[in-house]
Amino acid sequence: MVLGAFFATAASVPWRRSLLLLPTLVLLWQLCRLLHRLWWRPRCLERELRSKGLRGTSYRFLTGDLREQGRRNKDAWSRRLPLRCHDIAPRVAPLLCDSAREHGKVSLSWFGPIPKVTIADPELAKSVLSDKSGHFEKPKFPAMWKLLANGLLNHEGEKWVKHRRLLNPAFHLEKIKCMLPEFSACCEELVGRWTESVGSSEGTHEMDIWPELKNLAGDVISRTAFGSSYLEGMKIFQLQTEQAERLITNIRRILIPGYFQT
Repeated sequence: MVLGAFFATAASVPWRRSLLLLPTLVLLWQLCRLLHRLWWRPRCLERELRSKGLRGTSYRFLTGDLREQGRRNKDAWSRRLPLRCHDIAPRVAPLLCDSAREHGKVSLSWFGPIPKVTIADPELAKSVLSDKSGHFEKPKFPAMWKLLANGLLNHEGEKWVKHRRLLNPAFHLEKIKCMLPEFSACCEELVGRWTESVGSSEGTHEMDIWPELKNLAGDVISRTAFGSSYLEGMKIFQLQTEQAERLITNIRRILIPGYFQT
């Protein structure tokens, strides 16, 4: 319809002027698409979800809850976690915890212009995770996320069903039982390193165990997935960790139109 109007206009004006109209119409068309994606569609989805009874945060143009999430994360991480405190969820995911507390166990939040439904009800979450049809829509991750992972996390429909069927045998209970010796060996090496670092010192000893646990996870995955060549697996795991850190840094800093396309 727009092109028809353009050609009708071009027929009544000199050809040089019509050439100037074409970029203008293309620009207007792209602006309309952008406005629809960043404002009209999110607002329509928000009204539809709220009509179904979902409560949550309101959509903020372009950014959604990203800025608020960054602010709450910074505030939560600036406070020291008390010793012997096992309630780490408010520190790890403060926005999700606050949303569940304020809006209920099924709440609505925004990843940019993309609505995200968070389920904190164990029974409902179990129902979703046991689904074998792949009909539950996944969050739409930024296009650069595919550089890190492109699998079950973002597949849907028949493609998700196919990949899930391929992966299921690897997580069969009997196969996991066969991995127990590798699990035990990795844990024994970890405890041994801790014992050596503490030495014969008396009293308390403080240690940052986060990098140790990351190394433990990488060691376990490498030994079980790569077998005797687990050192090569550790190198791959370290490269993926570095790539994930850079990706998360870019997600927090970059926010441009079209960024949330997959």
